[in-house]
Amino acid sequence: MFTDYSLNPRLALGLEKLSLATPTEVQRAVLPLALAGKDIQVCAETGSGKTLAYLLPVMQGLLERDAPNSATRALIMCPTRELATQVTKVCQHFCDLTTLSVGQLCGGEEFQYQAALLRKNPELIVATPGRLVDHLKRGTCELDDLEYLILDEADRMLDMGFAEDMDIIRRACKNERQTLLLSATLRHEGVGRIAANLLKEPEEITTHTIQEQHGLITQQRILADDNAHKDRLIAWLLANETYEKALVFVNKRTEVERLSEFVRRHRNGVAMLHGEMTQDERKYVMQMLREGKRNILVATDVAARGLDVEGMDLVINYDLARKGDEYVHRIGRTGRAGKSGLAISLISPYEWNLKAAIESYIQVVMEPRKIEGLVAVYKGPKKLKASGKAATAGKRKPKSKGKDGIKGRDGKPGRTGPRPSRPAAAGAKRPTGGRPATRKSNVTDGEGFAPLHRKKPTE
Repeated sequence: MFTDYSLNPRLALGLEKLSLATPTEVQRAVLPLALAGKDIQVCAETGSGKTLAYLLPVMQGLLERDAPNSATRALIMCPTRELATQVTKVCQHFCDLTTLSVGQLCGGEEFQYQAALLRKNPELIVATPGRLVDHLKRGTCELDDLEYLILDEADRMLDMGFAEDMDIIRRACKNERQTLLLSATLRHEGVGRIAANLLKEPEEITTHTIQEQHGLITQQRILADDNAHKDRLIAWLLANETYEKALVFVNKRTEVERLSEFVRRHRNGVAMLHGEMTQDERKYVMQMLREGKRNILVATDVAARGLDVEGMDLVINYDLARKGDEYVHRIGRTGRAGKSGLAISLISPYEWNLKAAIESYIQVVMEPRKIEGLVAVYKGPKKLKASGKAATAGKRKPKSKGKDGIKGRDGKPGRTGPRPSRPAAAGAKRPTGGRPATRKSNVTDGEGFAPLHRKKPTE
């Protein structure tokens, strides 16, 4: 129970308003260590309650120690605007019940507005790396008094090219601080380096294996010949599957626009989301999705993390994720909080090897599925056929025995004596020794060609 952790009464009230009484597995593991001031590296599945796992001890510490003359005291870093917005929403819920305040720094908003927000000196800042670095360079944000640094989805920030920005932020932070690094997947070559630079004698917490992470999600794959075939499959799936909300992933922004327009011709309630949209456009899409005014979202991987929408029970990979980690986060949008979900991947010929790599990574084989009337001509990779000597190896017919016991082939007797010599042509003289005078030569004629026969020496 949350009452076991002696949380501030205002935080306890906030949990009560959210109808939360029992902590999740990751919260039970993180809360005691975080409240004790330990640095922590956490790997837990999506939808497991990581946000409250770090937010409750941070806000507890801020409420216990007054620091009226301090600048920002807690910084929460997120890879995407969507995740930052989701975290800010949870922060604001508790801030409304306390004396604390929170500010959000993300791209797509005016610098002047954000600078005015920073002048109000909020205790907590939720930010994306790029926009925070811009404020640090302009001198509108100070981190000298920072007490808590949280990196939510650290591996995704590295994937998005924020490694240099994260180093800039690290150098701007106060050295004496508590740091928590969290993600649904920590198998990234750069995470270890970041953890070594940021964390001091960290406690490591892993609440799941990759195999266990999505036990409630049925994972299927359907073969497709090309994008035109995938379009027909998408139209059929969205018309015949049972779902409250569906999320369709593609890899390119241009494909988001094309596919969403195609789906609109067959279904109502379609929205799209990609990285080139403005912040207001993104907020509008998310609001429509949460309110149920849209129930189909076509998106890039910008929606793979931080998208927490109730009723998202169908995920379709129109384009297969480029990495195992991203596949894990994509299908993690469904099957959340103990609910079952369905994830379907459309596999074209050039995606087969990628599918195999992802299956090896997650240690799960996708269930093959066929849709009557839309079965692909492509059946998967063909088995390699042996060629040359390898093709005939082991297939020679057994030799039979001749009159003298020597084996022959095809039931015919073998040789019983020396090989008979070939009859010489009329008038031809057999050479008295050495090789025949007409033997081919490897000697060239100076033009790069070998003469057909060696010339007989003149007398």
